[in-house]
Amino acid sequence: MARPACEGAERILAAAEELFAKEGFDAVSMNAIADRAGVSKANVFHHFKSKNDLYLAVIKQACQQACAFIDDFGSDRGPFPKRLKLFALEHLQHVLDKAEISRLIQRDLLENGPQRGKELAERVFGQNFARLVEIIRGGQGKGELRQDIDPAMVAVMVIGINITFFQAGEVFRHYPEVDFMDDPARYSKMAVDILLNGILPRDN
Repeated sequence: MARPACEGAERILAAAEELFAKEGFDAVSMNAIADRAGVSKANVFHHFKSKNDLYLAVIKQACQQACAFIDDFGSDRGPFPKRLKLFALEHLQHVLDKAEISRLIQRDLLENGPQRGKELAERVFGQNFARLVEIIRGGQGKGELRQDIDPAMVAVMVIGINITFFQAGEVFRHYPEVDFMDDPARYSKMAVDILLNGILPRDN
């Protein structure tokens, strides 16, 4: 995947993000991206060898901020539960702030299934996920978490909690029993508390 190295590439990425988010991957042509960016089609292909590479670059750029959240989580500044709660909330807010990209990924996975999922795992999300698992495993090594749980499962649960909020929040918020879907911070705090402490009664 090409890396943006100049203002032209940045304009191409911005134009592609806008068009992909609005119309979806299949509906957007490289000509349309070039027109929106104010560059030639040849210039687009100079930076990105294919529409697919450009698409993956757009998704990867939108996820760059998550790297900073993961770095903070792995910093060892403060107890593990506190850092996990902060990471979960920051990740959720990032998903919501990047709502158009989040919807684009969701739509693309529904339409293109296994092939796109494999590409996103290997070329976009994999490094961050591996880092997240390693941090959780480090917490186990320091005795901050149970030793008998799979750290990858913990990572999946944290991410899954946030994706559920994004994907199904518009339904859940209409249930009279649910009074927390309009408050992402409260939702995140409650969810991570259950993740850390479970649902069984605590020993007195």
